[in-house]
Amino acid sequence: MLAFLGAIICIIASVHPAGTAAPAAAAAPAADNDSAAAALLPAADKGLGALHGPAEALASAGPRLPGPPPPPLFSRFVCTPLSAECPGPAAAAAAAAASPEELLALRSAAAQLRRTALEQKERIRMDQETIRELTGKLSRCEGGLQPPAAAAAAGLRAAPRPGTMGHPPDEPPAVRELEEAVRALQDRIDRIEQELPARTNASVPTSPALTRDALHTKMEQLEEQLLSKILTLQKERQAASSDHSQQQHDIEKELNSLQSRVAELEHGPPSFSPPDAFKVTIPVQNNYMYARMKKTLPELYAFTICMWLKSKASGGLGTPFSYSVPGQANEIVLLEWGTNPLELLINDKVAQLPLSLKDKAWHHICVAWTTRDGKWSAYQDGEQRGASENLASWHAIKPQGVIILGQEQDTLGGRFDATQAFVGEIAQFGVWDHMLAPAEILALANCTSHLQGNVIQWDDQAVEVFGGAGKASFVACEERMKA
Repeated sequence: MLAFLGAIICIIASVHPAGTAAPAAAAAPAADNDSAAAALLPAADKGLGALHGPAEALASAGPRLPGPPPPPLFSRFVCTPLSAECPGPAAAAAAAAASPEELLALRSAAAQLRRTALEQKERIRMDQETIRELTGKLSRCEGGLQPPAAAAAAGLRAAPRPGTMGHPPDEPPAVRELEEAVRALQDRIDRIEQELPARTNASVPTSPALTRDALHTKMEQLEEQLLSKILTLQKERQAASSDHSQQQHDIEKELNSLQSRVAELEHGPPSFSPPDAFKVTIPVQNNYMYARMKKTLPELYAFTICMWLKSKASGGLGTPFSYSVPGQANEIVLLEWGTNPLELLINDKVAQLPLSLKDKAWHHICVAWTTRDGKWSAYQDGEQRGASENLASWHAIKPQGVIILGQEQDTLGGRFDATQAFVGEIAQFGVWDHMLAPAEILALANCTSHLQGNVIQWDDQAVEVFGGAGKASFVACEERMKA
């Protein structure tokens, strides 16, 4: 077929220029067509195909042109394979006498043959893709279900059957072979799909199934062990966190005892005479240096708290003292944090105090409060600097709390914040259960009175220091004159 197409294309290429350059040659007698056909085609007795008349050949090769039917071209038309080589000069000269209608018919025949060849090629490609797809599906199915011996027997079972899938028997052998292969693959797939339910119902647990069950059981055991270990760790962590505060307190107490013992061995036992002639020093701002009063407060409806203090902080004053009770960490707090002013907190209610204590000098301060209308007053160096009311009105100070010097308590007796810690020295801390008179406060600031608090007294035996905080001798008025 390819040889025939080559001959047709060469004839078109040879005849077309002659037909356009010399139109007169198209009117040659019809008797010359027999000689042109004899030059272009071999004799009829040498052909292998069927013989057709010229009119039927043109009618089957392309559309019929309008007008009268064209004159006969050949007495006999032979469909015989030709060589791929183009005809010689004699054949080209003989074809030059063809008319435009003949050229059109030849071109239509060539185009039809070309389309037929392309369709056959596309069909073969699609069949090949179908075979590859079905082969892959068959391989996947047989790989999981069919034994190797059955797969080999199924591969040899299919036999070619002519005229299947609706195609006539006279189709090309290549197409018939492709159809047979596709049909064989479809039969094998249908058989496997039919056998699948029976195999599923009749099968017993196989080795893969047993393996999956064993793995599942092992995973459950590992999960149980992991959960048990996690619960154990959580319990240990809870126990450790609950004992952390007590352990820290015991460690700090032991450290202080060792420090005291070392001081006694080096310098002899400290002797403060009188017992209130000492100060607590907190040299560094952190969350573990502080002093703790051994005594606590009773229920109070009024109080006065006085102390000497010297701040060494570059920013806020921090927390000179705090009193915490169960359920309320800020029962009484004196606090200066960051850029905020000095504040007095009672039961989480706040009053700002107009005191200035950042000159790194010793100052005597007092704060007085009563539950009646929440009146309060603040003193610095014996002078009243501020007073107001409505601070926790009609609130009673709760008993059995903890007094800490140098730290702000977020829980009862602990959970300190280093940013709120006091840095400096504190002395003569005392608490009264009533509001002192202004004259009494002035006398304390001028060192003309040695009035001790009737609730909390400043005594060496009543104050414990922790975390590196220390004690040193202190005489209030002498220290103030030195400053």
